[in-house]
Amino acid sequence: MKLRPLLAGFAFLTMSLFSSAEPLAVGAAAPAVSGVTETGAAIALADVYAKQPYTLVYFYPKADTPGCTAQGCSLRDAFEDLTAHGVAVIGVSADKPAAQKAFKEKYNLPFTLIADHDKKVIEAFGVPTTMGFAKRQAFLIKDGKIVWADYAASTRQQADDVLKAIGAK
Repeated sequence: MKLRPLLAGFAFLTMSLFSSAEPLAVGAAAPAVSGVTETGAAIALADVYAKQPYTLVYFYPKADTPGCTAQGCSLRDAFEDLTAHGVAVIGVSADKPAAQKAFKEKYNLPFTLIADHDKKVIEAFGVPTTMGFAKRQAFLIKDGKIVWADYAASTRQQADDVLKAIGAK
């Protein structure tokens, strides 16, 4: 029967396109994973966690798409307020460095973007993917632990949600 190999191939393809990872829970240790920034430089998230009281690591599907742009611009527009409250911001998507760099420059995003095309950071945080794109999620880290998680992160309200989580709003 030729249908079985076809069904097996479809099942494998489906599993590789849709990841059902379990995101990290509040209280979990924040992953000490490294990635590549929009400039192609290496970045160790553990080093970022150690520099500020809080680190926001937010995940988005694809650079320069409407929802991802709204989310990034929300954080850009509140960047002064976020940094005044000790929040470092890191954006992550599976885009390559050139796409992340163009996105950052086009919208004047004042924070680092991780080009996670090998999905090491996405997987370390347990962020589900669909067809290779990370689900929109956000994690706030303090003292090496996840202290707040947004598993269906807002696009336009992301900064307000973070400021509320740290008691600044």
